[in-house]
Amino acid sequence: MSDAMRVSEIGARPLQKWLRIQANVKPKVYEQVFAASEISSLSYWLEIFFSAGIATFGLVESSPAVIIGAMLISPLMGPIMATGLSLALGDLYLGIKAVLTLLASVAVSIAFSGFLVWLLPFHSATSEILARTNPNLLDLGIALLSGLAGSVVVCRGGSGGGVTALPGVAIAVALMPPLCTMGFGLGNGANLNIIGGSGLLFLTNLVAIVASAFVIFLMVGMSTPEVERVILASRGDEPLARMLSHGPIAGILTTGGQLRWRILMVLILLASIAIPLRRALLQVANETLARTAVLEELKALVPSDSIVSRQVSVDNNEILIRLISTRPIPDAKITQARSDLMRRTGRSVQISVEAVASQSAVAALMERLVRPVQAMPKEKTVAEMQRELLDKVHLAVMDIWPSSDAPIQDFDIVLGPSGTAIDVHYQSGKDLGDVPINMVLRELRAKLALPELALKAERAEPPHAATTRRDRPKK
Repeated sequence: MSDAMRVSEIGARPLQKWLRIQANVKPKVYEQVFAASEISSLSYWLEIFFSAGIATFGLVESSPAVIIGAMLISPLMGPIMATGLSLALGDLYLGIKAVLTLLASVAVSIAFSGFLVWLLPFHSATSEILARTNPNLLDLGIALLSGLAGSVVVCRGGSGGGVTALPGVAIAVALMPPLCTMGFGLGNGANLNIIGGSGLLFLTNLVAIVASAFVIFLMVGMSTPEVERVILASRGDEPLARMLSHGPIAGILTTGGQLRWRILMVLILLASIAIPLRRALLQVANETLARTAVLEELKALVPSDSIVSRQVSVDNNEILIRLISTRPIPDAKITQARSDLMRRTGRSVQISVEAVASQSAVAALMERLVRPVQAMPKEKTVAEMQRELLDKVHLAVMDIWPSSDAPIQDFDIVLGPSGTAIDVHYQSGKDLGDVPINMVLRELRAKLALPELALKAERAEPPHAATTRRDRPKK
């Protein structure tokens, strides 16, 4: 009896009962996982291209919703689960197939994403891209728990759509976005910082899921006689299967395939990933503590409502602070704050403070600077002003004057030291009288807003009236 089968017998029964895993489901689970590691599946490669393209554009546009869609399409969970199952069963044939499929998938995803980024006219790193370049130990914890959840779903028969359709796990682990982030770094002129950070994140997710799948598949007792028969039947007469069952490789499989060596290999992989992640987590923690100390010291240094601008830069050895305040700060207080920060953070601290006017004055100045400059009105000539005045008075006079009884012949405007006067010449057979003239004057004063306006009206005989009077015979 193999080591895997002995461990399975010890831990399988209680865990299998708690997870409600039926014994007759295990061969079907192996068949599903085996099919998910098939490298010649056209649908698998279509999903790889689709998810890589969607994830790349989602990262460039910094769209979380689009990136989540790419996670759901990605089929990478299939070969990763197959790798974990191969370690639990000691199935070298399945392990090689899964690793080859996984390596090809990683290479294709990175190359395709890099090609898409190379085609784009802009290559700016968005917040979604930068967020995947600084993994830490928390990401390893997320990946371990997600891998455990996915392995349980697979062991129960692929509930929820099969081995490659694990939506919750796919979103939590996010396998494709780190690969496309590596592609972005490749297409952006081989940016090693982006490639290295996102590559570490992908390796973290990969190792954690494989380790989680290995533990779950081992503890539920996947190594049963029924599964062994399915393993032999699935290999068929393929060249790789024949090579692994004969010759020197078969001897290596007998010794190196023992369970203790597989457990040791998984532990070494986890430890090698955990060391840089722990360092990154400590760096994030120290930076967070340093920023908290800076905020506390700044509150004591100057009131928050007096701060116009605040810039804080924190790295491993130095803290740079630049303040623009509406209130002057004594040098003694700045020196004291600098000493306190150096003592609390263990870093070199530089504080630069500039005093400016009040915030309201700064805001008013900025508003004046932003406001568009209005063009100065062009100065009018005397002739233009006279023409405007004539036009305005003409409209008013023609609107008010009783033209049907006494049509206007012409009028003039007189500007004198005593005020403005309008001299109207009208044609009529008789004088209009004082009452109509005064009514016209009142309305003109109101319409033109000239309370001191004077009106002079002179009557002229109509042409036909003058002729009739001249030709009339004398008695």
